[in-house]
Amino acid sequence: MKAAYYKEKGKFEVGESEIIAPKEGQVRLNVAYCGVCGSDVHIYHGVMDARVKAPQVIGHEASATVAEVGPGVTNVKPGDRVVIRPLHFGAPHSFDNGYTHVGKNLKFIGIDSSGAFQGSWTVPSYTLHKIPDSLSLKHGALIEPLAVACHDVSVGRVKAGENAVVIGGGPIGVLIAFVLREKGANVIISEVNETRLAMLKEFGFQTINPIKEDLVARVSELTNETMAHVAFEVSGSQPGVDAMTKVLNVRGRIVMVAIHGGEPKKVDLFKFFWQEIELLGARLYEEKDFEEAIKLASSGNIPLDAIITKEDSLENIQGVFEEIDRNPIGMKYLINCQ
Repeated sequence: MKAAYYKEKGKFEVGESEIIAPKEGQVRLNVAYCGVCGSDVHIYHGVMDARVKAPQVIGHEASATVAEVGPGVTNVKPGDRVVIRPLHFGAPHSFDNGYTHVGKNLKFIGIDSSGAFQGSWTVPSYTLHKIPDSLSLKHGALIEPLAVACHDVSVGRVKAGENAVVIGGGPIGVLIAFVLREKGANVIISEVNETRLAMLKEFGFQTINPIKEDLVARVSELTNETMAHVAFEVSGSQPGVDAMTKVLNVRGRIVMVAIHGGEPKKVDLFKFFWQEIELLGARLYEEKDFEEAIKLASSGNIPLDAIITKEDSLENIQGVFEEIDRNPIGMKYLINCQ
């Protein structure tokens, strides 16, 4: 079996996958597909070299078939089709306040340890969620990012009939929009790229290009001046941060999805006082979010095929990452690991 090793900034090398027999509580998988996440692209650009110990296999948006189980494993058996919730919680800590998915000792499998861009992968059994036969392994590779979206919407406490503005129509923004639609929300997406806007319109979403239109005025028009009950900041940009406080109504909620690294962004704190706005952080997912994502993906209500920009082989992973750099407006790239 093959594996793709991150070697250094801008370089993968394909070699042999190390077949590791599962120990107590572990499961060895035959990986089917693995999606390319934004964090994988950051690793490829060398910005996470302090965390990723090259040469290392990365990747975490995976679907797989169980090959072998270690002693004590009862939740899965060989032949089961699964997806992976790639979190290693470590020792519990009082700092966690019971939320181990963002706890002090959390390690991310596929970043802090070996990941899924390989044919054979050994992981803790508790990370696995079985998927129904009706859900393909290709679509299974979209469960992890869909679980992110489920978690974001859960944090936002979205109710049917509420107005929701998604700022940023990239892969996670689109998935958030679909989850919001399933919850019965009225969804508006703000996005600057015309190609993505065309796709979002085909999906039936109301869209605004804030470069060409007055975002606030357009949201007011589309909501009969009610404005948004909740906004999701997914763009990671200063204009997105500027917009998130302007599109809300009284006691509106902001869910911060994007990772705002680098220079701190300016935030209009007066709006928080004036309208009693809430700012909510959302990171990763919990077990329930994966189960919800599997249920949503299996429903057929989300056009998962349309979200997949391209499927390619593990042997061509270098070319895939180079193409993503050339085409950053793509949605989901999948690597066939078999």
